[in-house]
Amino acid sequence: MKNICVIGLLVIALLAAGCSTWRGKKQRPELDFYVGGETATAYENYIPIVAMKAPMPEMNTDEFAAIEPNRFQRADLQPLSTFSIDVDTGGYSIVRKFLNDNELPPANAIRSEELINYFSYDYPKPDGKHPFSVYTELASCPWNDQHQLVHIGLKGMELETKDLPSSNLVFLIDVSGSMDEPNKLPLVQSSLSMLTDQLRENDYVSIVVYAGAAGLVLPPTSGMHKDKIKKALYDLEAGGSTAGGEGIQLAYKTAADNFIKEGNNRVILCSDGDFNVGISSTAELVDYVKKQRDSGIFISILGYGMGNYKDNRMEQIANQGNGNYAYIDDILEAKKVLVNEMSGTLLTIAKDVKIQVEFNPAVVGAYRLIGYENRMLQAEDFKDDTKDAGEMGAGHSVTALYEIITLESGESLPDIDSLRYAKPTVPSDASTAEMLFVKLRYKLPDGDESIPLDQPLPNKSLPWQESSQNFRWAAAVAVYSMLLQENPNQGMADWDLVMSLAKSSKGEDPNGYRAEFIRLAEKASLMKPIPK
Repeated sequence: MKNICVIGLLVIALLAAGCSTWRGKKQRPELDFYVGGETATAYENYIPIVAMKAPMPEMNTDEFAAIEPNRFQRADLQPLSTFSIDVDTGGYSIVRKFLNDNELPPANAIRSEELINYFSYDYPKPDGKHPFSVYTELASCPWNDQHQLVHIGLKGMELETKDLPSSNLVFLIDVSGSMDEPNKLPLVQSSLSMLTDQLRENDYVSIVVYAGAAGLVLPPTSGMHKDKIKKALYDLEAGGSTAGGEGIQLAYKTAADNFIKEGNNRVILCSDGDFNVGISSTAELVDYVKKQRDSGIFISILGYGMGNYKDNRMEQIANQGNGNYAYIDDILEAKKVLVNEMSGTLLTIAKDVKIQVEFNPAVVGAYRLIGYENRMLQAEDFKDDTKDAGEMGAGHSVTALYEIITLESGESLPDIDSLRYAKPTVPSDASTAEMLFVKLRYKLPDGDESIPLDQPLPNKSLPWQESSQNFRWAAAVAVYSMLLQENPNQGMADWDLVMSLAKSSKGEDPNGYRAEFIRLAEKASLMKPIPK
């Protein structure tokens, strides 16, 4: 006990001496340290006996829907492949955000079709009978020389801004506490300010915000009053919880109250997707927007921020609400989506666009669709006009790739047990002139009945080195996505192949998007995956 008392007195004496020294010595700014979370400056000959408070590590709560890459299907057993188109581009800029932060993206963040469709392609313009054209091409597969690669492209009709119908836009802005970061609400304000600059006198904007509750902060205002719209935007501040469902309800009501017949009626939601008050579950939100599909009001989802980002929720809302989805990681992406591609983002030229490919089992042994995993439909959904599908905007292009194992290759096909009641057979007189038959169905924006559009693909293949620029660029992005996913079907794919394909098909690239892709691919090639 006596020893303990002596030690205690010594500690007190040292502390007293230290405090005396603290008051009398010259400051040394280079010896900063933390005391209870506050920064202090140490003094010469002073050794503080304090606990240093380490910053708490940030918890990453990003959410991405699980993706299981499509597998090869036997053409003799399943000759039909049916899916909804996807013009969303959010997946590409999310991957870019990770790479620019020197991180490899999680596999579930990689939706191959959104990476491929981030870029425009030089497809033939529609002839006027339909709002989009159909393009097909067949060449050898760059990552497996025993396989073939089918390229299917759609090109929407283009409209000048002056020719767009009048717009009734509702900016639905998340101003909750989670948006109080430079790459969230301030970037939203800059993004929508650029869009405001594109508006005409006959376009109208309303602003609805939500945090703990939702409210209308700007009634419908003509695009001629740009300063008024921008002031309302820049007066917004973030704080509070997130009543996202209530905000969506008010936004749709505002759009409906100011509906422009034969106009462009659209809600533009800007958020990180972290809804936590009221209607907040993904299922409830998706159910609500599904019920609004017949109202003639479309939706555009613009995602912001990372670290607590709910990509799965944002994508589903867009998919189910007759909408499109983009992720805004910086101001240049905002310009791409809301200025360079404004007509495609805001004006729908065809809705419920479905593609069904029928493979000729006399030629095709097996096939797999690259991407579109969360857009797959049942064969019977194709002609079912009550079944929702993707929307296509003015000037948009849509690209899909199929990897093909031909019967001629002699490669073994996915095996199954023998059938008890029926044995699939290939008719001996089946024609080999066609590899497949592409069928499309779509509705006009205000229509309820689908319109068919069909086109065969001849069984004539070229070496991929002789394929079109469109083909090689899409293949480059497909390889990029497979390598990032560590897709089991990547064959001989490597980063050298990505660079070779991309550099040979870069083309004119007026906005630099393809040059940026090449830079990102080079960066990704230098990053090593974490050992499993």
